Amino acid sequence: MARSIATSTAVDLAALLDFLRPRHRILLGTTRRDGRPQLSPVSGGVDPQGRIVISTYPARAKTRNAERDPRVSVLVLSDDWNGPWVQVDGDAEVLHMPEAADGLVEYFRCISGEHPDWDEYREAMRLQDKSLIRVTPTGWGPIATGGFPADVAARLDG
Repeated sequence: MARSIATSTAVDLAALLDFLRPRHRILLGTTRRDGRPQLSPVSGGVDPQGRIVISTYPARAKTRNAERDPRVSVLVLSDDWNGPWVQVDGDAEVLHMPEAADGLVEYFRCISGEHPDWDEYREAMRLQDKSLIRVTPTGWGPIATGGFPADVAARLDG
């Protein structure tokens, strides 16, 4: 049986955003006060300006960390655990209500499409006192898949 060979595909920003748009499973990496990473599993999307958007709450560690140090990383995963993934580094901007309201609408749209009642949605976001993290990509790795290095797979299959 042929072994799965790892892949690594460099992409430009347009191809990166095309890859990200249908994927909503993200690990957000921020930096704690002591310099250690804080990793948070979140849902996210890509807004019309090409920023990765994440809904959160003001008191969450990820929110406080991103406000203190806007240098963040996200690992965007495919729904299939063995599917392709990519790490994106960027600068975070944190918005709180009421300034976050329009961005939260875009967050919902890029993940779920149109809401049946936008006034109801905005009111729910206000009542929940939601915040929004927007990440502008500044660098990214290749789109990768797991597997064996090609030379190892050849030896194992040979």
